[in-house]
Amino acid sequence: MDGFLLHLQNERKESIIGEESGLHIYSSRDIDMLLDDVYEDTNEVVSTPTDKSHRLHSDPYDSINKTKGSGYSSRKSVVHVTPFGRRTNKFVVKFNIDNLEKAENGTNDDQESCEDDIIKRVQTSHRCLLRVHGSGPEPGCRFMYDRIDDRFNALENRISRHADAFVASGLYEEPVDPAVASQRSIFAVGMICCDGEGHLNEKSILLQSSGERTSGRRVQLDLSRIDQFSIFPGQIVGVEGQNPSGHCFIASKLVDSVPLAVAADTDLPPAKKQTVEKEILSAEESCTRSEVSFIIAAGPFTTTDNLLFEPLNELLAYARRKSPQLLVLLGPFVDSDHPEIKKGTVDATFDEVFQTEVLSKLQDYAECMGSEARVVLVPSIRDANHDFVFPQPPFDIRIPDLEHQIISVSNPGTLEANQVKVGWCSVDVVKQLSGEEIARNPSGVTGDRMARLASHLLRQRSYYPLYPAAESVPLDYSLAPEALRISSVPHLLILPSDMRYFVKELEMEMGEREGEGKCVCVNPGRLSKGEGGGTFVELLYTSSPPSLLRSSIIAI
Repeated sequence: MDGFLLHLQNERKESIIGEESGLHIYSSRDIDMLLDDVYEDTNEVVSTPTDKSHRLHSDPYDSINKTKGSGYSSRKSVVHVTPFGRRTNKFVVKFNIDNLEKAENGTNDDQESCEDDIIKRVQTSHRCLLRVHGSGPEPGCRFMYDRIDDRFNALENRISRHADAFVASGLYEEPVDPAVASQRSIFAVGMICCDGEGHLNEKSILLQSSGERTSGRRVQLDLSRIDQFSIFPGQIVGVEGQNPSGHCFIASKLVDSVPLAVAADTDLPPAKKQTVEKEILSAEESCTRSEVSFIIAAGPFTTTDNLLFEPLNELLAYARRKSPQLLVLLGPFVDSDHPEIKKGTVDATFDEVFQTEVLSKLQDYAECMGSEARVVLVPSIRDANHDFVFPQPPFDIRIPDLEHQIISVSNPGTLEANQVKVGWCSVDVVKQLSGEEIARNPSGVTGDRMARLASHLLRQRSYYPLYPAAESVPLDYSLAPEALRISSVPHLLILPSDMRYFVKELEMEMGEREGEGKCVCVNPGRLSKGEGGGTFVELLYTSSPPSLLRSSIIAI
C-alpha cells in the first residue's frame, strides 16, 4: 500500500513539473532544514573515506553537529541540532582550587577568566607508571551465590577488625559486652543498627556487638549526653559509657574512626604487603616527583534525548588539547536508565553500542595521543552491558596494541599512578549516606556536610559502609570482604554522585607524621544531565611533600 501511494505521489509531482516549468519542489527534508536553520553545502563532493581520521567527526570540539534522530533508535531521518548542541556555557569553570599558584606566588590574587590561564596545560613529558591493586573480582566471576553465612561473616569480620585496631592503638581497653548490666564505665565496639524498617532517629539507635567476642546481642544506645556525632546504619563505632539496667547503654563518648597508624599496617595481608613493597622498590620507580595530571568524568556520557554520545565526543576533544596523563572515566557508559534503553528501541546490542560509541572513540584517542596517555575505565551497576553486581569486575576488554593504554578496573578499586594512590567507587554512596545519616552539632556550629559524608568511607575503611545496602545496590557479600576494604588512606578519592559536584580536602587528624591521613575527595558530577551538559574535573596532584593541588570543575 505504501509503495502504491508513493507511485501516485511521484506521478502527481511529474505532472505538476511538466505544467509549471522552472518550479522547485521542496522535500520534507528541505523543510526540516529550513525550520532548524541548518543548511548543507551543496558544493561538497562526497567521497569514500580513505583514512582513519575520516571516521571521526569533522570538528568534535564544536558541539553544534548535524545529527539524525537519536542514533541507534532513529526512525526518522530528520536533521536537527540537539539541545546539547545549542547550549551556550561551554567549558566554563564552575569551581577552582589552585594551591600550586599560591605556593609559587605566595598570594591569593584572583586569576584571569581566560580558560587557558585558569587551567594550565600539563605537558605529558613521561608516561604515568600505573599499578592496579587487584583485590576486586575478576571478569567472568560467579555471583548471586552469597549465603546468610557470608553476610554474617562479613559483618563479624568488620566489627572484629575495628575492635583489634582500637586495642592495638593502646588508647582503649579490651571491648566488653554492652548488653550486660554494669554500673562502671566500660568500652564497647559494635555496629549501628536501626530498631525497625524506617530511617534512623535518635530513639531507634541500636548497637550490635561482635558475636565472637561477646554475646552479639543488640542493645539500645542513648546518645543524649554527646554534643556532636554523625552516625548511620552499618557504621562501626567504639563507645564509652554505662548500662545500669542492662537494657540501654548510655554513651559518654563515641569514636567513629579506626586509628590510622594501625589500620594502614594491619589491613594489608602479608603476601600483599610484600608485593607492594617489591613494586615500590623496583627499578622503574626512578621519578623523584610524584605528580599526575588527571581528567575525571562520570557517566552518563550521552544525553537522554539520543544515543549520539555528544558529551563524550567533546570531552575527548578537550582531552586532546590538554594532554592529561590519566583520563579516568566512570560509568554508566550504556546507561540502563536511558529512555531509549528502557523502551528497548535500540536496534543494536548493548555490547555493540559500547564498542561503537565508547571503545572505538577511546581507541582513536589513545592512538592520537601516543603511548604517554592512558585511559582508565570504571564500570557501574547501571551499565546495561555489564554484570549487575557489587563489587563489580572490570570490563572484559581486549584491544590489540593498546592493552597498556586503555585499562578497565573493578568497581570499587585502588591504583597507584606515579606513587599517587587513587581510590574510587562508582556507586552513589554519598547520596545514599546522605539519606541515612543523622548528625548533631554543638549549638551555633555548622560543618561541611559533603566533606563529612565522604570522610565516613575513610573512617570506616570501606568503600561501602552502609548496612543494609540500598535497594538499588546488588551487594554480594561473598565478593565483598576484600574488594570493599580501604587498606590505607588514598591521596585521591573519586566518588561520583548525583549531588552537587565538589572537591574537598579531607584531614583525618589521626596521622603521626605531617600530611598522613590527608585525602582529596572529588565528585566530578555527571557529564550529561537530561538533555544538557554536566561537569567534569581537571586535576593536577603532587603527593611529594607538600601535597600540592590544582583542580577545576568544568562545565562540558
